Amino acid sequence: MSPWNLLALPPLPEELLRHLLAPLGDQVTVRVPAARDRDALLAALPEAEIVLGDWTGTLAMDAEAVKAAPLLAFVQQPSVGVDGHDLDALAAAGVPLANTPGVSAVAVSEWCLAATFSLSRKLAAADAAVRAGEWPQQGLQPYELRGRRVGIVGYGPIGATCAEMFRALGCHVSYWTRTPRADPGFADLPELISSSDVLVVVIALSDETRGLVDPGRMKQGALLVNAARGGVVDQQALVTALREGHLGGAALDVFDVEPLPADDPLRDLPNVLLSPHVAGVTPEATGRLLTATLDNLTAAVEGREVHNVLNGVSSVIFRKFTQSPTT
Repeated sequence: MSPWNLLALPPLPEELLRHLLAPLGDQVTVRVPAARDRDALLAALPEAEIVLGDWTGTLAMDAEAVKAAPLLAFVQQPSVGVDGHDLDALAAAGVPLANTPGVSAVAVSEWCLAATFSLSRKLAAADAAVRAGEWPQQGLQPYELRGRRVGIVGYGPIGATCAEMFRALGCHVSYWTRTPRADPGFADLPELISSSDVLVVVIALSDETRGLVDPGRMKQGALLVNAARGGVVDQQALVTALREGHLGGAALDVFDVEPLPADDPLRDLPNVLLSPHVAGVTPEATGRLLTATLDNLTAAVEGREVHNVLNGVSSVIFRKFTQSPTT
């Protein structure tokens, strides 16, 4: 049998991509787009049978891209988030899309905890003061997390791990999710937002969750920690809440536009921790991501069941024999 045509979209050098996919051997022919833009993606898709997705969302399999790929049989997204991909269009074309849930749960949860500590203990302000020759032992007014109310928006593997870590500190943890869970602590979203001392956002971005969290409705002096996607939190409302002193602080690993533009007002606001979308980027999480991705790709090319399919399509991959429009 001829090798599968695999189109690799991650933002990595081609040589590195080929090295990472080398365990697939001669079962695949690896290709990359001629450039990292829309036109190059559409030009590369007619021959693609498997697509390894772009975790940045720059090269997304939307409806137009799916239509341009008549031979497409499987999309493997090497991340938890799948925003940008049109799951309905892929399902209509009979193409399963799988992601890699849980691989970064510990990494992201530890970042959320560390970010919360940074805000509550005023670590950045203390560091800046000492570097400036000051010694404000009484002026910073840090506080302890034990006994605080922590609300978690989203309760997949990351949300559940966050809950475990914050509960270990003696926090009172509640959560909200669109999917019912047996775990205790579920609360209605408006109540969660308005009553939490710390609100941790780790829910996937979708049409239903875009703008889900309005920081203006949060408790006076509360902390917001966003490790989901920028679009889940109303960023304009966040800037307003911070400027007016409504929030005690915010820690942001994600933004509406990434990288964060030079003129973004978040850059100039006090008590805001800014992070370049690295909460899940650790050697350990990357290793788990590579293993999960390669396991699924290997299963796909060998005709075995793949895991973590999100769009309801059969998890056994079959080759399509539709004639390519380029032939």
